Amino acid sequence: MVTLKEVEHIAELARLKFSEDELQNFTNQLNQILEYVEKLNELDTENIEPLSHPIEGNNVFREDILKQSISREEALKNAPDSDNEFFKVPKVIETPYISPKGFHS
Repeated sequence: MVTLKEVEHIAELARLKFSEDELQNFTNQLNQILEYVEKLNELDTENIEPLSHPIEGNNVFREDILKQSISREEALKNAPDSDNEFFKVPKVIETPYISPKGFHS
């Protein structure tokens, strides 16, 4: 069982300030959690395999198979603006970028 004094000590170590009501609430909540864990400890788990996940899962990703992609021309066909090699987009940054070392790009 966790005492109010222990919760106050943990809060002090974490440099947290709580009202008396909050400290009492945390004390009650921590004790409820520990009671639940104690109930779980009563279960016979002797023949139970440990799990890495609560439910069994299998690989949901498809096989990584190399296949033909669309051509550059096909990718740019519906682009509002392109230079036949790249998408052209409106300028977004109005001011020049100044790197931390003072260089302009």
